[in-house]
Amino acid sequence: MAIFRCSKCAHLQEYPDSQLGETIACPRCRHPARVYGMMFFIGRLLDKCFEGQREIARLKGSVTAGQSAAHAGAPPLDQIDIANTDQFASVLQHGPIFDWFHKKQIQVQPNMRGVDTTGFFDEVAVLIGSNFAILKEVVERIRWAQQKEHASATIHLDRKSPPEAQAISTFCQQLYDFSFVAKCFHNRPENNVRLILQTAPTIRDFFNGEWLEWYALMSCLTYTKERGKRFSCARNLSITLQNGDSHELDVFMLIDGKLPICIECKTGEYRQNIDKYLGLRKRLGIAAESFILCITGLSDEHAKGLTAMYDLTFVNERELATHLARIF
Repeated sequence: MAIFRCSKCAHLQEYPDSQLGETIACPRCRHPARVYGMMFFIGRLLDKCFEGQREIARLKGSVTAGQSAAHAGAPPLDQIDIANTDQFASVLQHGPIFDWFHKKQIQVQPNMRGVDTTGFFDEVAVLIGSNFAILKEVVERIRWAQQKEHASATIHLDRKSPPEAQAISTFCQQLYDFSFVAKCFHNRPENNVRLILQTAPTIRDFFNGEWLEWYALMSCLTYTKERGKRFSCARNLSITLQNGDSHELDVFMLIDGKLPICIECKTGEYRQNIDKYLGLRKRLGIAAESFILCITGLSDEHAKGLTAMYDLTFVNERELATHLARIF
């Protein structure tokens, strides 16, 4: 729906999208005003909200005199457990990101829950990303079973080496401990592990690819904390360009208020999206080394070749941390 707000009497009313951009008389006072899109009003509202939050922080003494607005949203990293905090899930923390996009006349809508690490999504994602070569089969079997609406998934261990079998068994037990599966049965006579699946949408989304987003986010936060950088972070950040095109950025970091890093995460086919990401990178004005396509299972050689072909950076889950270290 489009929104009409009278600049004279403040009357607010919804209108059909077909009237977007029209100037009409206010139903209450007859003063002429324009009909705007819903995202325009959301953007203005967030703008005022961020401004107010920063002013509150300044008055409380959390922002020193002369400190830039970009620094105002940065939490004190040395006092935060990045794997167990809701401090990133705040308007103030997202403020510098909103300002950065606002200067480019791009509307943004943050997903606050996307950076709340008080749950266990980040911990399990790090387990997967750190040992994906071995745990890949577990993730793919769970995803396949969920897509087929099966109640369980069985992981066979008979063709695994003892260390691999032990790593998989331990991981499956951790999935149960963190409630990512409803039950976990270790069938030693048949040498397999049977998992009874959870049906919650958040769990389905996690195994369907969101785990890689969490892994990328935690990789960024780890390197940022190690280097004592000020930052703002977002996951599943919705943006709307001036031409009306909408995009969702998987992971977006703003370092020291000026260095943007965008990570798009792919656990499946990615080739058909390369042109889209090339155009988006140019529109956002982000350097090629800082616009990253993280693709699971991509060989190092293939990633290097794709990076040489396109003005984008391609990495796999193994090399993501190494590349982030170069940027930071």
